[in-house]
Amino acid sequence: MKWHWKIIVGVAFLLVLILVLNIGLNWWIKFQLPKIINEKNESSYVITYKKIDVSLLDSNIKANDIVIIPKTALTDTINKSGIYAKVKSVEVKEFKLWSLLFSDKIKARSITINTPKLIFYKKSQKSGNYSSKVRSSVVAPFEKIITVSDIYLDHGDVKIIDSQTNKALLSVQNVKLQLNGIVITETILKNTVPFYFQNYAFTCDSLYYRASTFYHVKTHAIKTSKSDLIVNHFELIPEYSRAAFVKKIPQEKDLFTVRSTAIVVQKMKWGFKQQDFFFHSQCVALNDLIANIYRSKIPVDDLKKKPLYNKLLRDLKFDLKLDTLKITNALLQYEEEKSFDKGAGKLTFSKFNLTATHIRSGFKQQKLADLQININCRFMNTSPLSVNWRFNVMDKSDGFKIKGAIRNFEVEKIIPFSKPYMNVTAKGILNEMYFNFTGNDRKNQGTFSVKYDDLKLTVYKKEDRKKKNKLLTFVANLFVKNDTKKKLKEAQINVDRIPEKSFYNFLWRSIAEGLKKILI
Repeated sequence: MKWHWKIIVGVAFLLVLILVLNIGLNWWIKFQLPKIINEKNESSYVITYKKIDVSLLDSNIKANDIVIIPKTALTDTINKSGIYAKVKSVEVKEFKLWSLLFSDKIKARSITINTPKLIFYKKSQKSGNYSSKVRSSVVAPFEKIITVSDIYLDHGDVKIIDSQTNKALLSVQNVKLQLNGIVITETILKNTVPFYFQNYAFTCDSLYYRASTFYHVKTHAIKTSKSDLIVNHFELIPEYSRAAFVKKIPQEKDLFTVRSTAIVVQKMKWGFKQQDFFFHSQCVALNDLIANIYRSKIPVDDLKKKPLYNKLLRDLKFDLKLDTLKITNALLQYEEEKSFDKGAGKLTFSKFNLTATHIRSGFKQQKLADLQININCRFMNTSPLSVNWRFNVMDKSDGFKIKGAIRNFEVEKIIPFSKPYMNVTAKGILNEMYFNFTGNDRKNQGTFSVKYDDLKLTVYKKEDRKKKNKLLTFVANLFVKNDTKKKLKEAQINVDRIPEKSFYNFLWRSIAEGLKKILI
């Protein structure tokens, strides 16, 4: 036989051998895969599919019409717990043949999950450790079946349901997720985030989250990557009406309603250094914020000491760093109510713009720059109000400096607060008002200045709030100076803090002390 025929025969034999091996391996893999997915599946889930294709040439696996249910559901169809999912298709790319042949786990470069509909039934609605639930019920079981470096999820819907009430705790629509550089080890599984990843991208059309017993969170589209986050049309909505809320709280507590057209987080970094969580961002912006804070005085006072912001940040148990916080074009309303029949007194701050810099937690810090806050807004929708406030997080006396100014304020604009809350109305012009205070956790002192014209008070009857109390009105105007004779009058204030009250109560009492010294 000539040498070239030997080569032809050899090549033909090799091709036949490859063909036989390919057919044999394909048959073996298709035989082995069901065992890996179900018979040798050590997870707590049963996985079924209609069709599976294996390509040794591309090292790819594709399965269609996958259904995932807990193994417990095979014997108990009433008490739901764990993950129930339907998936249009799953594509596993660049799988490791050796691992597939000689182990009970699929190892591959990536997995693409197309159009999953996933429901996670949680046993209790009470606030719990969600990361622990995800770790034990989601990540750990499937890590026993497949290990990949990259995960792609396309057009997914995800829900977390309270299995006792059948109400949604979380719902995310049209999710697109990309996770790259995934690492899962026994050590990493114990962390709050039970896997490590190098990069990620996430989008969804909408999100609903039951944040607590009292609040729901809703959003429109969310888009985030490793460095930036945009949340559109954020809403924090109370579960109950004001009257129902007041009945459910054992002591006084604020009720919040918050909306923002967009929350933007720029240049963020977050994760863990050893076991310590950190969150850093160059800028967090809240655009077109609308916030209402309601407090009823009907419940008993909360007599716990209220820490000032220095201490709140100093005692945070993680590393927080925000270079800049911006609130633009906001509307803030504070309402306080002594009884439902009299109505709530309302303070309004419109066109509210805030810039805060050097926001840091005191976690493992020795020295920090002062946190500075600058505010400009319209008080009661009319008069310009400006505030400059600064404090240092590491100052254990909780010292602060705050100064502000308001100009050209028509005093009758305060009626929405003074009439329902104090049963008093006023008229006149507050031409200028300034305050410059230095305080700490115990005391506040400084200067208060005001210039006003033609101030007149009206006091109303308690039993009929529409009728004027002529005697009290006469006495009030008798003791109150009706103007400052076109001069800026100044007073020194020195006020002790009530530890059970907030910083804003402390500030208001300081301003009220200055007003009392000048007006009476």
